[in-house]
Amino acid sequence: MSEPGTRLQLLTRQNCHLCVVAAETLSRIGAEAGLGVELLDVDADVELRIEYGDRVPVVLLDGREHSHFTVDVPRLRRDLGVPPGPG
Repeated sequence: MSEPGTRLQLLTRQNCHLCVVAAETLSRIGAEAGLGVELLDVDADVELRIEYGDRVPVVLLDGREHSHFTVDVPRLRRDLGVPPGPG
């Protein structure tokens, strides 16, 4: 499902506004941590579609569910060791 060393993944699907917002947020925070983000379309993988259904977007950190529907920014920053952002 993921490449070796992949830490951040976003489960998404086409025509999902929340997924677009989550991808932008995750890309920004990932870049601050020096990490790329792997986007996975749940509709392209039967197992992912069964597991996550309409509960997208889902952020996976090290293969484990970290948050869904929105990116839990403070928690993700903490878990990645990224200093808190402005505001």
